[in-house]
Amino acid sequence: MSHIQPVFDGNHLDASAPSKSRRIMDDYEAWVDEVWPFYVAAADSREPFTIDEVARKHQLPDPPKPKSMWGSLPGRLQNEGIIRHHSGGTSIRAGHSMVHVWIGVPPAMREMVAKRRREERKARAQARADERRAA
Repeated sequence: MSHIQPVFDGNHLDASAPSKSRRIMDDYEAWVDEVWPFYVAAADSREPFTIDEVARKHQLPDPPKPKSMWGSLPGRLQNEGIIRHHSGGTSIRAGHSMVHVWIGVPPAMREMVAKRRREERKARAQARADERRAA
C-alpha cells in the first residue's frame, strides 16, 4: 500500500480549471435542427467519428436532458441512412466508457439504407405483434 504525503510547505498543487459547460437548449427538436448539419458534415467526410468528438470540436449545445437525449441522435441519423456503426471507442464525456464509432454512408446510398431500416423496423414490430397474439 502506498501513502501519498500531502503538501504542507505552502505550495499548492494546482488543478486545471473545469471546462466551461455547454449551453443547454430547451427544445429538443430545435436542438436536433441545430446540431444535425454538423453530423451530416462528419458523415460526408467518410472518416470515423464519435458523437462526442463532433460535439466537442464544434462546441455544440446540449439537449434539454443531456444524460438521456444524446443517445437518440445517432438513432435518428441511422434511420435517415446518414451514418452506420463502424466500431467501438472511448469518450471523454462518458468517462472513457466504450461508445460507438460511426462512419458516414455515401450520399448516393442513403435513401436505400433508410428504406431498408424502415422495412426492418416494420418487420420486427410485426413479429412482436404476431408473438403477442400467439401467447
